[in-house]
Amino acid sequence: MPDMFGLMKQAQAMQAKMQEMQAEMERIEVEGQAGGGMVRVILTAKGQMRGLTIDDQLLKADEKVVLEDLIVVAHEDARRKAERLMEEKMKGMTAGLALPPGMRLPF
Repeated sequence: MPDMFGLMKQAQAMQAKMQEMQAEMERIEVEGQAGGGMVRVILTAKGQMRGLTIDDQLLKADEKVVLEDLIVVAHEDARRKAERLMEEKMKGMTAGLALPPGMRLPF
């Protein structure tokens, strides 16, 4: 029979680590770029947009569609970076836990 006390203690420790990680993800920022850095988007690791920088060269009426596309691409770049960062943090946190294959945290 598994050590239930040990499992409960491990679960409580994991919960505390998850709360710490969630707070950290709100503080960590990632930057996505598009158009060779002409558009930059800053997101938290949880995906909240914190900033947007647009190069003055793109602020022309006939470049509106290009600018809109670059903003979307920069946001997607930052979002992917945030996801990779979150996955890395989770791997480090769950190392050593006997989780079933394919089980992902947080639930």
